[in-house]
Amino acid sequence: MTPIETVCSAIVLAYMALFLMLTARAARTSGRSLWLFGKGSERQALPALLFRLAFAGVAVYALAALALSDALADPVHEVVDGRFGDLVGGVLALAGAGLALYSQIYMGLSWRIGAASGELGTIVRTGPFGLSRNPVFVGQVMLFVGLAFALPNLIQLALTFVLIAAVHLQVRIEEQALNRDLGAEYQTYCRKVRRWI
Repeated sequence: MTPIETVCSAIVLAYMALFLMLTARAARTSGRSLWLFGKGSERQALPALLFRLAFAGVAVYALAALALSDALADPVHEVVDGRFGDLVGGVLALAGAGLALYSQIYMGLSWRIGAASGELGTIVRTGPFGLSRNPVFVGQVMLFVGLAFALPNLIQLALTFVLIAAVHLQVRIEEQALNRDLGAEYQTYCRKVRRWI
């Protein structure tokens, strides 16, 4: 395992730990649960399951990669692995984790995981949310794509596609909830800021 591959494994584990710590801190500050996957009329069971599979899978894979090193090599690894993939992967993983965490912190009291009508915060329009309506998800996808470049493997590719599917489904659900709760205010924001970039 190259030094960049080791760093990428550490980045995803650090990202997950910080994501959970920041969420717990925000929940304590607000005095309520921020996990909305099981609340409201929105059907979020499938994206919630896919997010859990993607993040649990990538954590296990990162730990296995650190412990077993080259034992996880497969045909994809043999074809794609190299310095270029490591470099691109390392940059994407670090930038993605940074963007996702910065965006999560930037949301402040509006931070939620999932969506439920009546449980949404105010629209954050500035900072990273002035460039993308979903910078946390953009960062998470960048992180996973970076890992797929740095640690090319069928497992990592599958986990990346699972995350992308979860993001796609969840964004649609969140847009419907925001449109229902905030109406014209959210529609104006959508006209000014793109969904992704």
